Amino acid sequence: MRHFFFLLIFLSFSNVIIAQEEIVNSVYFEFDKYNLDEKQANTVVNFIKTIDSTRIESVQIYGYCDDRGKESYNFKLSNNRASVIQKKLIASGIKNKIIVTIEGKGRVLIDDDIIENLPEVRSKNRRVDVVINMRPLPKIQMPGMFDMIQKKHVVGDRIFLGDVIFEKGSSKLNVKAKNDLEKMAKALLKYKTLQFEIQGHVCCTPPYHKEAIDRDTKKRQLSTNRAKTVYTFFVTKKIDKIRMTHKGYGNAQPLGKEPQYDRRVELVITKI
Repeated sequence: MRHFFFLLIFLSFSNVIIAQEEIVNSVYFEFDKYNLDEKQANTVVNFIKTIDSTRIESVQIYGYCDDRGKESYNFKLSNNRASVIQKKLIASGIKNKIIVTIEGKGRVLIDDDIIENLPEVRSKNRRVDVVINMRPLPKIQMPGMFDMIQKKHVVGDRIFLGDVIFEKGSSKLNVKAKNDLEKMAKALLKYKTLQFEIQGHVCCTPPYHKEAIDRDTKKRQLSTNRAKTVYTFFVTKKIDKIRMTHKGYGNAQPLGKEPQYDRRVELVITKI
């Protein structure tokens, strides 16, 4: 199950969700344990690999326990859980100096009226939250590139959807991307004569692979799928299909900026 928030978003073993400038990874432990098994260790390492280390501003690590046991023991256990995650992050390439908080919070109390699914609730409280605070990406300013529809365009103008930056290997829209596309759809409904091509792009592929693999379909058509995802979104917002085409360009049109920008979709004006 995925949970979307604007300022705080949780990431668990199977869910990776990106927020505005904060990412949280929750690692779960067995009852009364603080050692990492192989699966947990791999999860932490894979999580770190998905993060652009140049954008990490600071890291906070908070350990928790369920509501059973003595309070003093739970504080010690939660600290041990936080410490073992700290060591794993450092081993995975995170610099110790940016880890600004390592804290055991002790037990998480449960409301008296919670009876159903009590074991599940407790299992989710036996965790460590790794809070990654990210530096924002700088805005792109290039000739012929805009971040919103203008009153006057010429054929060839490009609309850079600044918040439609996909995760590596993904063609799915997150909340931030959907909000950006909502605004764009309203503008496109206002300027009804504009026709455009939706162009999908990818980053970080080797030179001999012009296209990347979509991890959901397992096919090497990621940029095409990204463009189609935006096309489908606009269709649901009543943008006339006759105004739109969509195409994937693989890694053929890098912006020459941070690699994240190449995991993008642009609108290119084809008729005014």
